[in-house]
Amino acid sequence: MRDYPADKIRNIALIGHGGSGKTSLSAAFLFDTGATTRLTKVDKGNTVTDFEPEEIERKISISSALCFVEWNDHKINIIDTPGYSNFLWDTKASLRAVDAAAVVVCGVAGVEVGTEKVWEMLEEFGLPRIIIINKLDRENAHFGRTLESVQQFFGRQAIAVQIPLGEEKDFRGVVDLINQKAFIFEKDESGRFKEEAVPAGFKAESERRYRELVEMIAENDEKLMEKYLDKGELSSEEVRSGLKKAVMNRQLFPVFAVSAMQNIGAQTLLDGIIHYAPSPVERGDIQGKINGKDEVLKANSDAPFAALVFKTVSDPYTGRISMMRVFSGKVNPDVTVTNQNKETDEKLGGLFFLQGKEQTPAGQAKAGDLAATAKLKITATGDTLCAKGAEIEIPPIKFPEPSISFAIEPKTRADEDRISQASHRLMEEDPTLSFERDPDTNQLLISGNGELHVRIVTEKLKKRYNVDVELKPPKISYKETIKGRADVQGKHKKQTGGRGQFGDVWIKMEPLPRGKDFEFEDKIFGGSIPRNFVPSILKGLEEARKKGVLAGYPAVDFKVILYDGSYHEVDSSDIAFKIAASKAFKLAMKEAKPTLLEPIMNVEVYTPEAYMGDIMGNLNGRRGKVQGMEQKGNMRLLKAVVPMAEMLDFEPTLTSITGGRGSFLMEFSTYEEVPSHLQPKIIAEAIKEGRVRPEEE
Repeated sequence: MRDYPADKIRNIALIGHGGSGKTSLSAAFLFDTGATTRLTKVDKGNTVTDFEPEEIERKISISSALCFVEWNDHKINIIDTPGYSNFLWDTKASLRAVDAAAVVVCGVAGVEVGTEKVWEMLEEFGLPRIIIINKLDRENAHFGRTLESVQQFFGRQAIAVQIPLGEEKDFRGVVDLINQKAFIFEKDESGRFKEEAVPAGFKAESERRYRELVEMIAENDEKLMEKYLDKGELSSEEVRSGLKKAVMNRQLFPVFAVSAMQNIGAQTLLDGIIHYAPSPVERGDIQGKINGKDEVLKANSDAPFAALVFKTVSDPYTGRISMMRVFSGKVNPDVTVTNQNKETDEKLGGLFFLQGKEQTPAGQAKAGDLAATAKLKITATGDTLCAKGAEIEIPPIKFPEPSISFAIEPKTRADEDRISQASHRLMEEDPTLSFERDPDTNQLLISGNGELHVRIVTEKLKKRYNVDVELKPPKISYKETIKGRADVQGKHKKQTGGRGQFGDVWIKMEPLPRGKDFEFEDKIFGGSIPRNFVPSILKGLEEARKKGVLAGYPAVDFKVILYDGSYHEVDSSDIAFKIAASKAFKLAMKEAKPTLLEPIMNVEVYTPEAYMGDIMGNLNGRRGKVQGMEQKGNMRLLKAVVPMAEMLDFEPTLTSITGGRGSFLMEFSTYEEVPSHLQPKIIAEAIKEGRVRPEEE
């Protein structure tokens, strides 16, 4: 493969709602440029960028995939991204590696919820973008209606640079408005086309839309506006250069017409990407830190090497693959670089360009390019790699916190033995995934961005690592505490044939403020209990409080004062005082008005304003308390505190209420008392599970 300077490279992400045709479009690009020998199809499971078994089975993209094409003396790096909400974290990470985005919109459905969400990401990153209206060969597809939908959501800056020749099954090509030429494609998916004059039936519309385009371009450039007002027209070159400038400044978003499945319009779209998407040089400088000071990184191959790892893939056969965007300098295979975040040197395990999962060896990767390396030991997604001694750091990628958790139970002992290594590998490639053991319930919890996300992870566990698991709702980590005070004696006396056992303690128990856990105070005076037995008394209390007295949950937020007791010169022992303390604890808990506590979660719900009332009503029905509301762009942010027990099925409910437009984050806040009318049910369930025996209740 030839060497491309930064000004001949385009880095673009295909983004949009799931099912809008991003993967099919990348397949058309690869075929039309000769990178593949046939037009691959999602339905056939043979596309280059959907290669994971779970993607092939479900026919959706669940992970960003990298490919590249060579076209008209340029290299175009393409990242095919997921469009479903559970996997948009991967899309967001990929946007850190590109200079522009192509927003793919279905010509039948128009702007959908996924389109809105990825558009918010583009606004956050300030990325230039083009818009592609796809699937124009489908029944009920309509370019004009879809364009109006785009303009309604994203503004009049979305402006057509092409119009389709025909609609639905009659879609056969496009009119290039700037050059006023028609491109008629053959209906055999070959991508072959003829260039002709604009057909008479489309001339009026093409001229009208061309005037709209020129006026919009002129409005964004003072010099072009003066010439347009003076002469009433602009040259094709002035229109193209004016449009490119407006795209780079995010003033205009050119709209293209295609059918990826029929391979109509893909080649003219590639031309549009080269013409209007910025190169790494044109995109501008990237903010970073050099020697701890804020600096800009220029897309200059002669500068010190610096790259951002934007994605990690962990494969049981090929090992770990790290994809990176080179922001400055250049790098060769098998060299040693520095991971600036970990302050550790790493040796690159080769260097290559990716076509999906296939690797093309690279002799060098220069500023502006996207490349990959293998077998890095400590580098994670979001880390900066730089030349040794350069001390360059690129801002890390921010990932969302997991919003939903399930208990995960290995089906066999062999699965249990393998799950630790397998879960570690999966977390390497998915920074939004977590596996952790709940110390209170002893359940292994898997947490992710939604139920679909978690279920696909469990599929990977089985297919990649032969680990078979079941998903279950997590047990709630209830705790027990007291509302009153107690003063009790705990006495253990046992006489056997030989030496007996004797321990006698008097304790006072009182409540502590929420979150203070447990305090122990030794007020023994006068030797009623020898000092050497006090640690055993404390140990007895600590062990006893792990199971409480109501439902077998840990006891918290209380204080024990040891103030008296007695001992026997021969029969007293550490074990006797430990048992006596345990008995005292249980007696005191029962006397001090025990009660159950439940975890309360801070919940943030993002939703369009139209659904606010329904969501607030739903949260109130879950014993939630709304804390406030904020405006976030076109969305509302609703903040509430809700018991965790009420949030286990919130995700499908939110999806149903908002039509998929809502999302939520949830994190632990505090513990609060369970309402008295709900406690008997929890206690009964604990008895059923064997956490506590009925006589202990």
